[in-house]
Amino acid sequence: MKHFLVKTIANAAALAVAIWLLKDITLTGENTGRKILTLVLVALIFGLVNFLVKPVVKLLSFPLFILTLGLITLVVNALMLLLTSWLAGKADLAFHVDGFWTALLGGVIISIVAWAMHVILPDED
Repeated sequence: MKHFLVKTIANAAALAVAIWLLKDITLTGENTGRKILTLVLVALIFGLVNFLVKPVVKLLSFPLFILTLGLITLVVNALMLLLTSWLAGKADLAFHVDGFWTALLGGVIISIVAWAMHVILPDED
């Protein structure tokens, strides 16, 4: 349970940094509490997408992974962020990623910040 909580907090922080840095990744709400709730829910969706969908996509793109020397991972991360944006829209959450290139850059930012958060936050099983 602690691992799940740490990953959710790290994802929420990483998403918040991407929203803050990129104008085409938006999170709207009436007040700060609503924005925080939306951010946490989007972080949960992002975590589920990365847990359920990403391994399948990585397995299917394994030949491309070898061919591109791992650079396809950037594209996979962008697609997971776009999928999260689409699912958030279906769940009526005010989170949107506008375009593939924004998702690509957002995926890089989220990966770096999430890695840094995992280094900082305790995660003992």
